[in-house]
Amino acid sequence: MKHSEFKEYIHDNLALVLPDLNQNDDLIQNKKMLASGLVFYYMYFSELIDQSKVQDAVKTLTKDEDTLTLDQLKNRLDQIDARPVMTVKDTVNSVLRGNCVIFVNGLNEVYVLSASKKKVRSLTEPTSEKVVRGPKVAFVEDTDTNVALIRQRTNHPKLVVKKMLIGKNKLKYATIMYIEGKAKKSVIEDVKSRLKEVKLDDIQDSGTLEELIEDNKYSPFPQIQNTERPDKVSSALFNGRVAIFVDNSPFALLVPASLGVLMQSPDDYYERWISASLIRTLRFVSIFLTLFLSSIYIALVSFQQGLLPTSLAVTISANRENVPFPPIIEAMLMEITIELLREAGLRLPNPLGQTIGLVGGVVIGQAAVEANLVSSIMVIVVSIIALASFTVPQYGMGLSFRVLRFISMITAATLGLYGIILFMLVIYTHLTRQRSFGSPYFSPNGFFSLKNADDSIFRLPTKNEPKEANDANEPKEDSN
Repeated sequence: MKHSEFKEYIHDNLALVLPDLNQNDDLIQNKKMLASGLVFYYMYFSELIDQSKVQDAVKTLTKDEDTLTLDQLKNRLDQIDARPVMTVKDTVNSVLRGNCVIFVNGLNEVYVLSASKKKVRSLTEPTSEKVVRGPKVAFVEDTDTNVALIRQRTNHPKLVVKKMLIGKNKLKYATIMYIEGKAKKSVIEDVKSRLKEVKLDDIQDSGTLEELIEDNKYSPFPQIQNTERPDKVSSALFNGRVAIFVDNSPFALLVPASLGVLMQSPDDYYERWISASLIRTLRFVSIFLTLFLSSIYIALVSFQQGLLPTSLAVTISANRENVPFPPIIEAMLMEITIELLREAGLRLPNPLGQTIGLVGGVVIGQAAVEANLVSSIMVIVVSIIALASFTVPQYGMGLSFRVLRFISMITAATLGLYGIILFMLVIYTHLTRQRSFGSPYFSPNGFFSLKNADDSIFRLPTKNEPKEANDANEPKEDSN
């Protein structure tokens, strides 16, 4: 049994706890002296507590105070579900989390009454993962509410929820969810192990935690999927994946992740399979356009003009006749301008941001063409790339392709089409070697196989039978 750090006298115990809390003006402290001679003392933060719960607890503890004994008071503490803690650190952390702590003269334990009043916003529609057809609810910043949303949709008897404190001082809770028998034990243990190794206390969002537990911090591609949709998490749990929530974040993390998973959208499963397959194929085409369209333009105009049809080559040459910059400078100028407009649109208020993005793009593009700074064809190429980059359903994945696009442009300006092919092979090799919590991030043999064709690039009709569960004890054999 753990040894208590507290004494039997209130003043001795307060001397241990108050130095960490007494400098706060919103700390409420009350002392109750009962007619029977018993004394208890309680404290809490005024804005974090439910006052009605505290008042009800005090009424229960002070009932029949004339004849109340210490043993009876201890029994009443059990009745109001106050749990004992024996360390100063646990006591201070309990107050900081919005609980009420109770000191009783004569007991060498401090009791914690769970009476926190959570500040939770109402459920709203997802902002980053909108769908035309499907559930219209998103997670909020309260983990308990998010867990309830998952339980409401899953209703699986083997759904497991585990909470663990993370950080050097154990100030934040991380919540793990999985379905026993479907999720691999190796992945579950790997998640727990990585969370235990987190030393950073300042984790304001799941994005910070994602960077701390991912496999390769230097990869441009996200190795953990994030989502604000409960239906997406529920589906992932049934497919044997593990969900991770962190306090005060409306985004859940899903592991393991793969390129195919990150390119999927809930729309793919709520619409007809024919249209869903076409749209999903269009997304993969948009990846190629985002990465290589401007690079191909630079390579063909700068090095391999002979590969262009004569009429097209003449048209491009006529458009660029008065442009003073080489194709790489022309492309960089327009790409950076588009990125500036996109970033400005995100940071400004919604109505103003949309106006700046639309009007700014049209006005600047037209002005640049009229000033002979860029060609009209370059404006068309950059516009197509900007549209293609928005078709990626995972925002983090879209950012990765936008960053790699600039590297692709530099290789094209240096080595032409050979540079593009070389860069393509580098990306392909990196994706093939990449892993996410022990699973291959991009397995060519599995990704393009007929066996997995029902839910990879194409989505074939949904089968009226459950998928086979993953082996929970052994990891899948790498298809490589």
